[in-house]
Amino acid sequence: MKTPPLGLYLHIPWCVRKCPYCDFNSHAAGTGFSEEAYVDALLADLRFERSLVGERRVESLFIGGGTPSLFSGAAIGRLLAGVRSLLACSEEMEVTLEANPGTLQERRFEAYREAGVNRLSIGAQSFDAGALRRLGRIHGPGEIGETVAAARAAGFDDINLDLMFGLPGQTLRAGLDDVRAAIALEPGHISYYQLTLEPNTRFASAPPVLPPEEGIWELQQRGQAMLRQAGYRQYEISAFARPHRRCRHNLNYWRFGDYLGIGAGAHGKLTDAAAGRVVRRWRRRQPGRYLATAGGPAAIAGERVLGAADLELEFMMNLLRLTGGFDGALFPERTGLPPEGWLARVDEAVGAGLLDRSSGRIRPTGLGGRFLNDLLLHFDAG
Repeated sequence: MKTPPLGLYLHIPWCVRKCPYCDFNSHAAGTGFSEEAYVDALLADLRFERSLVGERRVESLFIGGGTPSLFSGAAIGRLLAGVRSLLACSEEMEVTLEANPGTLQERRFEAYREAGVNRLSIGAQSFDAGALRRLGRIHGPGEIGETVAAARAAGFDDINLDLMFGLPGQTLRAGLDDVRAAIALEPGHISYYQLTLEPNTRFASAPPVLPPEEGIWELQQRGQAMLRQAGYRQYEISAFARPHRRCRHNLNYWRFGDYLGIGAGAHGKLTDAAAGRVVRRWRRRQPGRYLATAGGPAAIAGERVLGAADLELEFMMNLLRLTGGFDGALFPERTGLPPEGWLARVDEAVGAGLLDRSSGRIRPTGLGGRFLNDLLLHFDAG
């Protein structure tokens, strides 16, 4: 087992309002919302956790939510300065902040840039006004372009747009129009993913009418083809990037790397190579409870040492998302497990037409990519 690269995830749990499809730990900003108190809590929690990583260098930092762009540039600046004072950070550290159109005040992008943010992930989701209303978004189509323009004017050249398909009432034409509109803004990265009805969401309790499965599949295939034709290379199931614009933070997740998770409901994964174990731990979800306990053990809601079966399945759940595949030598490096039994299951999946090893790398076939859950059953001892 080798120690993998390290990332840092900081979670800001507040939004203007909760979207009906969202199953993230997010809460409408109201009573208890205080960026000053929350930054204090994040830094106290990070100070408590830093002994777990020692002098390991942070290669990427992602501020997610919720809607982190609700926080001022001054708050984000104080947060990032605190991170750099507490942890060893790479000089080329990728620093991503999620931003939603409709939440940005004048000159806020300039303040984020000055604070050290060098990558933005903008939640467009759709360019259709009716679709945005049905999704519960607070912005209109025009605000997406305005947000991208403001980001570029502030000096950001590394921008991601989130775009969903398979939306309630969405036609093939409307879905492809969304892809065209996203491409026209020329971001370096586009996350193109299907809407799913997750448990414990409003859409799960009152499901909207979605397009038929065959219609969603056609939209996915044609939308992905349009992205490729526009110069975006697919490197993960839902991620398309132009040259040198892949998201390094997410790549670390998908390569089964390590990351500290700080903030309400944040999850982390850390490898102790000397002890030969991988540990996941997560923090209290409710912002009020988190604020009251941050900086001490009471903020930790749970911890789990991954067993051999968990390690194998989680490794494959992440690595199989990469369209370019991976070198089989990464399995013992990241899990500490002997490769023999795992390779036998890889061969079974190859025989079923779900995996390909012909290039010296392990990657899903077209069939395996479409039926990923069936592929993962080969590695699920449960």
